[in-house]
Amino acid sequence: MAKMAISSIPAVIFGVLLNILDGLSYGMIMFPASGVFTSLGGMGVSLFFLSTVISQIVYTLGGSQFAGANGSMMIETVPFFHIIASTIEREIGQVHVREVIATTLVAYALSSVLTGLTFLLLGYLRLGVIIGFFPRHILVGCIGGVGVFLVLTGLTVSTRLPSDALDPPTWDTVRYLTKNTHILGQWILPLVLAILMRVITSRWKHQLIFPTYFLVIPVVFYVIVIAAGLDLESLRGDGWLFDSAGTTEAGGWYEFYTYFDLGLIKWMPLWNTLPTQFALLFFNILHPPLNVPALSVSLNQDIDTNKELVGHGFSNLISGLLGTVPNYLVYVNTLMFYRVGGGSRVAGFMLALATLLIMMIGTAPVAYIPVVVVGALIFALGIDLIKEALWDTRHRVSWTEYVTIVSIMVTMTVWDFVIGVLFGIIVSCIFFVVQNSRRRSIRACYSGNAAMSTVRRPAAHRAYIHEVSKQTRIIQLQGFLFFGTIVHVEEKLRSMVEDSNWRTDPVRFIIVDLTLVPGVDMSSAEAFVRVQRLLSAKGVLLVFCGVESESAVGKALANSRIFEEKGVEFFESLNDALEWTENEYLGTWFRLQRTESMPVAFHERRREVDRFHDTPAGSPRERCLRDAANRTIAVELGSSGITPEPLNTLLKAFQSHDENDHDVLVRLSNYFTRLSLPPGHVLWDIGDAPDGLCIVESGVLRASYRFGSHSRVVGESMVSGSLAGELSGLSGLPRNARVAVEREAVVWWLRGEALRRLEREDAGLAWTFVRMVLKAAQVDADVLLAALASR
Repeated sequence: MAKMAISSIPAVIFGVLLNILDGLSYGMIMFPASGVFTSLGGMGVSLFFLSTVISQIVYTLGGSQFAGANGSMMIETVPFFHIIASTIEREIGQVHVREVIATTLVAYALSSVLTGLTFLLLGYLRLGVIIGFFPRHILVGCIGGVGVFLVLTGLTVSTRLPSDALDPPTWDTVRYLTKNTHILGQWILPLVLAILMRVITSRWKHQLIFPTYFLVIPVVFYVIVIAAGLDLESLRGDGWLFDSAGTTEAGGWYEFYTYFDLGLIKWMPLWNTLPTQFALLFFNILHPPLNVPALSVSLNQDIDTNKELVGHGFSNLISGLLGTVPNYLVYVNTLMFYRVGGGSRVAGFMLALATLLIMMIGTAPVAYIPVVVVGALIFALGIDLIKEALWDTRHRVSWTEYVTIVSIMVTMTVWDFVIGVLFGIIVSCIFFVVQNSRRRSIRACYSGNAAMSTVRRPAAHRAYIHEVSKQTRIIQLQGFLFFGTIVHVEEKLRSMVEDSNWRTDPVRFIIVDLTLVPGVDMSSAEAFVRVQRLLSAKGVLLVFCGVESESAVGKALANSRIFEEKGVEFFESLNDALEWTENEYLGTWFRLQRTESMPVAFHERRREVDRFHDTPAGSPRERCLRDAANRTIAVELGSSGITPEPLNTLLKAFQSHDENDHDVLVRLSNYFTRLSLPPGHVLWDIGDAPDGLCIVESGVLRASYRFGSHSRVVGESMVSGSLAGELSGLSGLPRNARVAVEREAVVWWLRGEALRRLEREDAGLAWTFVRMVLKAAQVDADVLLAALASR
């Protein structure tokens, strides 16, 4: 322990120097330098050190998982403190000095209590990571605003102007700062020293450069004073040293406790500071969730952010109850403390004791610190924050984020810090809407013949559907649909039924795929209603898919009552929607011809659409349907005649794939066995050993493919004239799907034994059959792959 304490002495000295420098730069400006608060610089330093000591002790005793954590007053709160103090002074009046100071101190302590309770709640609810999602550029803009505030404060401190003299800057103030040579020298010198320090540290990166530089400045100052024989009181009167009456507390560092008198506190002015308190609280809670993970990465140490929030909660709650200001773990100080050997709790405790000793000495020595030192410190810190906000982000953020950063800084400087934070949030929301409205909500838009359902159909039916599906339009949407993005979607949907395209490219169905849409706002839902009414006038059916009735999208559309409109359908998947439209195309043709009954379809997907069947004769859509059917299905019907089974089923399955000899199919029919299967019967399951293949005569079989535990089941339907189990039946490999009867079916089965007998008895016929099956399988595989690709 003793060895560790001795080895920590350099780090402790370094940490104390940083605390002293921060205490002088921020403690001296904790209160406005005007009115009632003119002489309270020393009290601000005491509050700073007390808050720093409390946080250091809490973090060292287990409040932080970083053994060498450095706590300090939350320095970014100073601008908000000025607003609170000015508000209280304005409402109570400058004549009531003690009442103003007492109420202000209670307001400062209240900010610590609110911050502590909030941190405790966030840590308890484990919300640390969520806070980190707050837009970073808004925080950067606030930091830049604090930087501008510090630069302006550096001007007022250096020239001994009232703190509100540059709030905001005026031309009269600018002329005062530039016309008077004495005043010009008072702020130019610390500004030059601050810039010189940054030039030096940009070239040499050692941690001791910063504190050494600001320790050398007062030494050089007093060397010049002694050499020139200057009088300290004259220098103090000229503004080169702080006023001793404003920095020396006769009662010691704890004198501010004498103001905590319930009889002095004015509760209404305190209540009126709550808006600023909440803005301050909002700003406070953003720092730890950002600083802690960054420090964790820098020190290569795994940290639970929520535990750190609990530690911050206790530290701030204790600070508030002891009457001082908010605090937090300082990233830069902690990192440098570790690098000079202070990464232990012994070092942290020694730092707390050393800082406590400095606080107990009191603020009397402040009267002998050159103003130029504090001014240079404030300028340096302000320049750093402005650089961080404007220069370091110039290539890291978009132009909209950069505009937001600059606008926050300007608003904070010209008007108010609270207004600046609110303005930044509003501007970010506006830019968010604008940027997202430019994003593509339309993922793809294509004709129905580019994507067919996974239903296995006779080749002639599939050819017919491929042609007539040109009247189907599929539009796939993505992302959240809101008032900013739905405009482009509505324009696209309207363009599909424009009169200029209608004659040459008529539309019968428009399928809107919402699979990749997580949500729909009211404006978007109403836009779909408007589009549907236009489509209804054109006789076009609007089909939604990728929607579940209980999902957020389904509920949003249902609330707009679009599903109650005539000519609107919805399905849970794109495949279901495509299958329904294909069945409607086939049903319409067969109904017109009166030569064959409605093709088999699923009960739940068969919905009558009267307007679809009442398409006027001779319309572009009806001509397209008849022309396609005459080239495909009609040819098959005209050439098939009346044939017995299984020859009729074999003709359906293979006629369009090859010009087969009728005798070939007749000879093949001798090897098939007829089976009648009830609904629910499982023909085979995944992994089963194959036993031939079958061709569907009537009914519906349903194949279910599962390509992995993480993926959804892919369904494929097989209707009259389609093959099932052909690839595994020919190859002898295990079944890759589960096939069950969905609707009572009759199949013709070519068992494995019959297939081997065919190979023995007529090898040529067997080879011809294999080629026919492979052609049909190739078409089915292409359709299935296209369906998967369109998901």
